[in-house]
Amino acid sequence: MKTFMTMVLALSTTLSAFAADKPMAATYKLDNAATSVKWIGKKIMGEHSGNVTTKEGFLTVNGDVITAGEITVDMNTITCSDIPANDEYNAKLVGHLKSPDFFNVEKYPTAKLVIKSSEKTKKGLKVKGDLTFLGKTNPIEFEAAVTNAKGAFTAKSDVVLDRTKWDLKYGSEDFFKGLGDKAIKNEFTLSVNITAKK
Repeated sequence: MKTFMTMVLALSTTLSAFAADKPMAATYKLDNAATSVKWIGKKIMGEHSGNVTTKEGFLTVNGDVITAGEITVDMNTITCSDIPANDEYNAKLVGHLKSPDFFNVEKYPTAKLVIKSSEKTKKGLKVKGDLTFLGKTNPIEFEAAVTNAKGAFTAKSDVVLDRTKWDLKYGSEDFFKGLGDKAIKNEFTLSVNITAKK
């Protein structure tokens, strides 16, 4: 009996030590003020860029791995940064981006990324999730460089998306012929710098 109790005690001690060493999952709330999302869209004769603001979100993290999360973007905050703010074409471009030709923000005021999982890579993490905008959801994958220190989790990534998968076809040569130098490339880039805190 004494030998049995000794074995049970030893096993319990081992399991407790293992549990203590195992990272615990924690939830971090998105810090909108410290988070930035820059967009870059290219056309035949150049490119435009700007920003959009996050609205709310969270990340569930286990060690340095993101196990779940949601990030909501306020599409009404779209701006253009490559044209001076006092130039009338700036307002014209932003208005067009908000229109039904592009993101139709009156009908679809938000976009959302739902993170489902991630795994470690040599560069950081490969993140998998679902991205919804214009009322349509598609799976996406992207690489992210992450840090977890002093109660803050940061993730940086350049996410390249094919807009036509969300039925955003305006100016695409794949759907409209004879556009010439007015054609807009299907792929656009989101340069994302996320900070979330406990």
